[in-house]
Amino acid sequence: MFDSLIVQFVVLWAVIDPIGSVPVYLAKTIGLPLEARHRIARNATLISAGILVFFLVAGQLLLEAMQIPLTAFQTAGGLVLLLFALTMIFGEGKPGEEIRMPSNLNEIAVYPLAVPSIASPGAMMAVVLLTDNHRFNLGEQMLTTLIMLIILLITYLLFIAANRIQRIIGTTGAAIISRVMGLILAAVAINNILLGVRDFFMYVK
Repeated sequence: MFDSLIVQFVVLWAVIDPIGSVPVYLAKTIGLPLEARHRIARNATLISAGILVFFLVAGQLLLEAMQIPLTAFQTAGGLVLLLFALTMIFGEGKPGEEIRMPSNLNEIAVYPLAVPSIASPGAMMAVVLLTDNHRFNLGEQMLTTLIMLIILLITYLLFIAANRIQRIIGTTGAAIISRVMGLILAAVAINNILLGVRDFFMYVK
């Protein structure tokens, strides 16, 4: 049970990538008053939580309504997570890519901070897969939700302490951490693909 919680924490940390979002937050809030920066950090975190909770609660129901087996979604989700992980490893990196996204001052909390920086496509996929109604009971799903909310709280706290963190790790440090998380996520994605394919053929039989 403890090992499973550790795995879930690592997966959700990788796809939400709190540290990788810090340079995005700094670049988009530079020059703003401290109160405005804190308000943007709070709103971005709350919006991200709402999006991810929606996918956690309704994601599988939508799939079943469309008669898409979760094994197929698990395989597709694994592929998407793998592609996402590869962009983290080989691409320009989350901070450099998302900092350049244009945004209106009033929309910073929504875009690019909440989406796609925090509530990324990979994070949406991950919360659905980690709360599969056929594999996890309500208690286990609540624990997954709690882990997700803890990581979002950490994200918020990192935003609040962003200036100090930036001085410590720099943009290069954030990019390195993002790539390490990408490598871990790639391994998890491959595991999801293999499990999805195996379970699909077992279901067909």
